[in-house]
Amino acid sequence: MEGGAPAPPCRFFASALVSPACDAEALAKAQVRRAKADRALGVEPSRSGAAFFLFMAGGVGMICALMGVERQSNRCFPLSGRRVFVAGHSGLVGSALTRRLSDENGAKILTVSRGELDLRNGPAVTTFLEKERPDAVIVAAGRVGGIGANRKQPADFIYDNLMIEANVIHAAWKAGVRRLVNFGSGCVYPRECSQPMRPEQIGTGPMEPTSEPYSTAKLAGMIMCDAYRRQHGVAYINVIPAGVYGPGDCLDPERAHVVTALMRRFHEAKQTGASEVVLWGSGRPQRELLYVDDLAEAVLLLLERYDGEAPVNAGSGQVCSIAELAACLVEVTGFKGRIAWDTSKPDGAAAKTLDWTPLRQMGWNPRTGLAAGLRRTYEWFASRVSE
Repeated sequence: MEGGAPAPPCRFFASALVSPACDAEALAKAQVRRAKADRALGVEPSRSGAAFFLFMAGGVGMICALMGVERQSNRCFPLSGRRVFVAGHSGLVGSALTRRLSDENGAKILTVSRGELDLRNGPAVTTFLEKERPDAVIVAAGRVGGIGANRKQPADFIYDNLMIEANVIHAAWKAGVRRLVNFGSGCVYPRECSQPMRPEQIGTGPMEPTSEPYSTAKLAGMIMCDAYRRQHGVAYINVIPAGVYGPGDCLDPERAHVVTALMRRFHEAKQTGASEVVLWGSGRPQRELLYVDDLAEAVLLLLERYDGEAPVNAGSGQVCSIAELAACLVEVTGFKGRIAWDTSKPDGAAAKTLDWTPLRQMGWNPRTGLAAGLRRTYEWFASRVSE
């Protein structure tokens, strides 16, 4: 184990990233939706103001028009009046999608709790979707977790994810659903992959062994979507997000995503007065992080406007090492102690960064900088653990 040392200052707090979208009207609406979502979550709304975004969007909009970037109004599947089933609506990504859909021009959200419908039960899923017959389905359900959980429960990770994907995709087709979004994972890329990663690199090398059962299941779901596209002519698409974080994550440290899992460690250490937090690995792996509400906006854009065979990466360009992320979280949580790295534990893949050029060409950019996103996530986290 490497000796503990005070966490260095977090470089992401020096300046906040603001990436304006191309459409001023859409951007203003997104800002209003973000503020409403914040109030629903019980966190402080952003103070950046719509005026700044409108000012920025005007100039960028002209540039996008000159470049021939498709604008928000060119939709092949407008969501207005559509019934959209969000599988996994209570999870990190699913909850963000339902927040966005609730404000999306009359889209009608269809959800069902885990107690009412086990998505691993194929006949039950088929009965549900044939009865409800939504216009579109978003598969945001699945078993997730960190390296420790993947090592302890590899059978659960491959079984649960395979069953959920297979049941929902097949039942959606049987019910006549023409539009579906399925989530892949950055884990489907080879462990030794040039950065940033592009969809054509999938399958060119072995995947990271610590999460291989999970990755194999996610890759199978992506292949299944492509197979149903080719055989049945349906518009089923795959989205591969960067490391997602934000309000709505699971608070179980075994199942939480990396940001929430680390946040909990530092929060609890501060509460107990611990002088040191020991983290797995070396801290050197590089991760690209994406705020969940930005991902939700990207997914709804793709649902409305994308119908292609190639998976679409949803990245942010905000890349940091695990050690840098830990430094940011020390600052956010107010932990005053030291960090030690247990190098006897695995690191996972050395780097996971995505090439998300296609989304940029559609006019989408993430709007939440890492510093702001972590603060907002901690506000939500602190309000939940204190309940």
